[in-house]
Amino acid sequence: MAKVRGKLPNGVFFIIACFLAAVFVREAQPDTIYLSNGRSIEGIIDKETEDQVSLNVGFGTVKFRRLEIKDIYRSAPKELAGIRERWAKDRKIEQERWQKKEEERKEAERKKKLTPKKVGFVEVNDRIMVNALLNKKVQAALLVDTGATLVLLSKSVADKIKKEARLTEGDIIKLQVADGRKVDARLILLDTLSVEGAEAENVIGAVLLEPEEDIGDGVLGMSFLNKFNFQIDNSEKKIILKKMEDKVK
Repeated sequence: MAKVRGKLPNGVFFIIACFLAAVFVREAQPDTIYLSNGRSIEGIIDKETEDQVSLNVGFGTVKFRRLEIKDIYRSAPKELAGIRERWAKDRKIEQERWQKKEEERKEAERKKKLTPKKVGFVEVNDRIMVNALLNKKVQAALLVDTGATLVLLSKSVADKIKKEARLTEGDIIKLQVADGRKVDARLILLDTLSVEGAEAENVIGAVLLEPEEDIGDGVLGMSFLNKFNFQIDNSEKKIILKKMEDKVK
């Protein structure tokens, strides 16, 4: 009686090949330290002494005393090379993910800074006054003056800044006040000046060395205002401040 020889389909050979590959090819196994308390830690052993074993876990090194180690599995050199390569790829992926998140954060912050801020003001003797925060520490009521080149502060306000924060000071200069007089003032650099969330950095200003009754705490001049496109809405008693895009970092 003749024997019938059947042929296996090609797909079956492919399945068998995949099965054999899964059996004989395994993922590189790292060094493993088995502790007396039942825990185990995987990584790459960097250094060993009589008393201590140092294990690189990919993002740092952990040191174990010999007394707390029950057993150690040591991986083959080729496996360790594969693990290091995998760690390098993981670090690169994580760095790219972090950079993407950081770029998204900066873009959201940039858009937030560009959002126009509506700042409330009060009128005092036909002059506009706003509340400002200097160097994130000191509150001051400042008169808005588009004719003033610099932000101008009284000596008392400057002394408060020196007490509560850092104030960068410069040379003594001559300033002309509203009545035409020239007075002594010291140049300063404010780290930040904000008016109800509308913030500018590195604002040049000056501090009057002698009291001036007309200015109160000080004057909000163009060294702050020129960092914004601004409009004054007298009907709603608001100043609309929109940070200029080329001045947003």
